[in-house]
Amino acid sequence: MATGDDNTAPPPSNARPLVVGVGASAGGLEAFSCFLANVPANSGMAFVLVQHLDPQHRSLLSELLGKHTAMPVRVAEDGFELIADHVVVIPRNATLTVNKGRLKVVTPAPPRAQRHPIDTFFESLAADQGENAVCVVLSGTGSDGTAGTRAIKSCGGLAIAQAETDHTAMSGMPQSAVTTGCVDYVLPVEEIPAQLVEYRQHLQIAAQRKDDNGDRVDAADHLDRISQLLRVRTGHDFSGYKDNTRIRRIQRRMQVLQIDGVDDYIERLQTEPAERDVLFQELLIGVTSFFRDPDAWHSLETQVIPALIKSRHADKSVRVWVAGCGTGEEAYSIAIVLAEALAEYDVGAALQVFGTDLDAGSIQTARSGWYTHAMTGLSPARIARWFVEKRGGYIPIKALREACVFSEHDLGRDPPFSNLDLVICRNVLIYMGRDLQDRVLRKFHYGLKAQGTLFLGLSESVANHAELFDTIDRTALLFRLRDADPPMPLDVPTPAAPREKPPAAAPSDKRSGPDRLDHAVRRAMEPYAPAYLVIDRQYEIQRFSGGSAPTTWNRRMGSRACNCSS
Repeated sequence: MATGDDNTAPPPSNARPLVVGVGASAGGLEAFSCFLANVPANSGMAFVLVQHLDPQHRSLLSELLGKHTAMPVRVAEDGFELIADHVVVIPRNATLTVNKGRLKVVTPAPPRAQRHPIDTFFESLAADQGENAVCVVLSGTGSDGTAGTRAIKSCGGLAIAQAETDHTAMSGMPQSAVTTGCVDYVLPVEEIPAQLVEYRQHLQIAAQRKDDNGDRVDAADHLDRISQLLRVRTGHDFSGYKDNTRIRRIQRRMQVLQIDGVDDYIERLQTEPAERDVLFQELLIGVTSFFRDPDAWHSLETQVIPALIKSRHADKSVRVWVAGCGTGEEAYSIAIVLAEALAEYDVGAALQVFGTDLDAGSIQTARSGWYTHAMTGLSPARIARWFVEKRGGYIPIKALREACVFSEHDLGRDPPFSNLDLVICRNVLIYMGRDLQDRVLRKFHYGLKAQGTLFLGLSESVANHAELFDTIDRTALLFRLRDADPPMPLDVPTPAAPREKPPAAAPSDKRSGPDRLDHAVRRAMEPYAPAYLVIDRQYEIQRFSGGSAPTTWNRRMGSRACNCSS
């Protein structure tokens, strides 16, 4: 039993406790016990244990775990405030969440087939506690906790998974969490508490260098240098992102690495290219799921889709661009909605959904189309109709998969698609500065056809671009294209920033050489992208798209086109 007689310094009496959500399956008693036995009694952290429980049987978990820790252990009750150095356990047949630091217990829980109690709690913990949240995924089968891990990472919290060891009977849950790329540490269960203590202590030190918004006061002066290092490494420019977005991601990496000074972190970036790759991924982290924000999707289905489908002739395809599609859930979601509407109204039009993202790894996941059983947001009926089981998860049926094309795309640099009925870009603009938002919204405006629709995330807006869009539904963030006269200007695409050459792959590595699928996708989408020219100061053409004859260029860009001949 942990006695608390150690050298762990207790936090200040007014310190906000670090909240640690710990998930395990019904057989996770051993992992829970080992974890708590190694937590100091005065750690300054509050612990919430979430386990799969049979709703028909009384749980003895709190009584059994009380033997392994000096901290009080109790069953969670509605309204209970999270307190440092206390442990609460989910009750049976209940859904557990947290709001404003207090637990919310709802009974009975959803039907077992739809129950993901660990994901549910982790997601609420991320929303409520932000970077003060920690998730720990312990022994268990299945994938519960995977979606919640993404949410914790997205909000700036810490994610830890139990390492596979000889005494780990069920490693499915930790392994599933690790595959997201969002886990910061993979450790034996007995080593996790010590890592949490070090992390909490570093948070206290870092807090002394933060302003009232929680941003490090010494980071803003170094953003340009860090953005330059990322641009050289990855070819992507993050200087157009909001300062606080970049600062939060940078300080999160510093917290994970326990680096106190920004200068020291820059030195780490300069000497370890792999850390630049990790920071790049940090800046791309987002949370997505099937039919995220269901009320907003319901508004799209009822206020936009019927009119779009009923007015469509069989020889005209329905074209959608999902910008910032992440791992593909939103692209498949809109494909499902449109395919169902085409069938309902007996319209034989083809369906084309273009999903794009800056993250190559996310695009690869979207192309594979494989998702774990924890497909939150999808009803059992839709899962049965549109997916088939494969390798312990689900993949879309062939018709749905063929309707979606995925490709890497930089919203700030690359040209938009055109002749679009719908653009979906949810929870991407909120990370961009005003200038970059302006450029991206003008690209969306350019790509949409007359009466086309823009669907944004619930925290986003086109308030500064009333000349571009009319509001369909202010709550759901649905907007209709407003024709601009003259056409709104577009940025001339610029070449990608120079980037470091990756290490040469071994001859036997099948990943070496060009990605033929990428080339095929680019060729397939080229007819739908706008024409463009890149010229130097002497008006010599350096780069152009296939369809950029002078007449086409002048028609599309109006008087803004260069006066050149070829």
